[in-house]
Amino acid sequence: MEQFDLCIIGGGPAGYTAAGQAGAGGLKTALIEKRALGGVCLNEGCIPSKTFLHSAKILDYAKTGDKYGVTVTGAGIDQGKVIQRKNKVIKVLVAGIKAKLNKAGVTMLSGTAVITGRETSGFIVTVDDTPIQAQHILLASGSAPVIPPIPGVKEGIASEFVLTNREILDLTDIPPELVVVGGGVIGLEMASYYNSAGSKVTVIEMLDKIAGLTENEISRILLGNYKKKGVAFKLGCRVTGIGENSVSYEENGVAQTISADKVLLSIGRAPNTQGLGLENIGVLTERGAVITDNSMRTNVPGVYAAGDVNGKSMLAHTAYREAEVAVAQMLGGPDTMRYNAIPSVIYTNPEVAGVGETEESAREKGLDIAVTALSMRYSGRYLAEVEGGDGVLRLIVDKKSNRLVGAHMIGSYVSEIIFGAAMMIDMALDIERVGEVTFPHPSVCEVLREALNGIGGTNIP
Repeated sequence: MEQFDLCIIGGGPAGYTAAGQAGAGGLKTALIEKRALGGVCLNEGCIPSKTFLHSAKILDYAKTGDKYGVTVTGAGIDQGKVIQRKNKVIKVLVAGIKAKLNKAGVTMLSGTAVITGRETSGFIVTVDDTPIQAQHILLASGSAPVIPPIPGVKEGIASEFVLTNREILDLTDIPPELVVVGGGVIGLEMASYYNSAGSKVTVIEMLDKIAGLTENEISRILLGNYKKKGVAFKLGCRVTGIGENSVSYEENGVAQTISADKVLLSIGRAPNTQGLGLENIGVLTERGAVITDNSMRTNVPGVYAAGDVNGKSMLAHTAYREAEVAVAQMLGGPDTMRYNAIPSVIYTNPEVAGVGETEESAREKGLDIAVTALSMRYSGRYLAEVEGGDGVLRLIVDKKSNRLVGAHMIGSYVSEIIFGAAMMIDMALDIERVGEVTFPHPSVCEVLREALNGIGGTNIP
């Protein structure tokens, strides 16, 4: 039986990050992945969806170019070429990960991993019935789409009509009518793409707002932008059934039916913990997620968990950081995880980004806050590049500490700007100290500096 210092179950962002770091740190490491190296994010999530959305953005620019003095005729989506480019990008990135892991001396195993027990010399993990042994285990098995118990949907199995994030990214034809069940990040990004590509898109959401925990005012502006583009929304509605080319839902107690050529189920994701053999070594879970502390340790010494499987923050960049913390702990380092400054992004057009407390969450925690809102139109670059844009930046400041605790924005480039606000929050920088930082001009990120310096307020020039 081959012996390892570390066995990692799952080859997604947490798994391959941890494997590279552990191998480089001198740990003999095995990485087990049953589907595809890179996990959901690289193969059927973060990266492929961004290739789609970039194509849609180019198309949107072509169609609205007359606003900027540029006329384009005959612009359209070639879905086959979009798919080809998506697959090319995935192939390049997967090759890069493999090269990095090979350089770090990581043993990559393909198969289904099950923890079968523990001996004095280490944990026993079988890979398609072949046992290996390891001193440490990192659970990085990720998550899977939640398949709701809706009549007409076969549990756990998508069909040619009912799709999850995996199938929607492989469609070779643009559906004339697409119904998206769920107004969260995945649902909104796919609604944005297929709307731009020519589908008639309807989003059905149980809540009275879109984008989940996104700050309320930002959510409202995003909703307005979607509606202008022709996306229809059914908010506060519950899907009651899926039939042949139709979706039934309840709105204000009244039964309704809408036609559809495809249905995307996008109501959330659940940690992958079933079938791992956690019960064989006594790893505790709560609501299906592995319980970890801020060092990524489980209740079982020597067993760690990182990424979606612990359910704390189902974002790839959270998984990267959690993996770094877990391996640092194994190597005897003092690193710990902080969750107060993890940014989130919705890569629509316009983009949405946020980090830290919202106004609502800050008030619920009893913080004495000041809220500053500033139009993106205070940026010369934004005004030059976005005709008729309604982007905005909202900052939440803790008056007691005089520190930024939350930043939320909608507009161009905000996915690239948000890290600056995240750094300010994570490093607990005083507002006056941040005001001494020089920002490039002209840039959209200058709005952040203007707001921090108390310029503007809620007025739009």
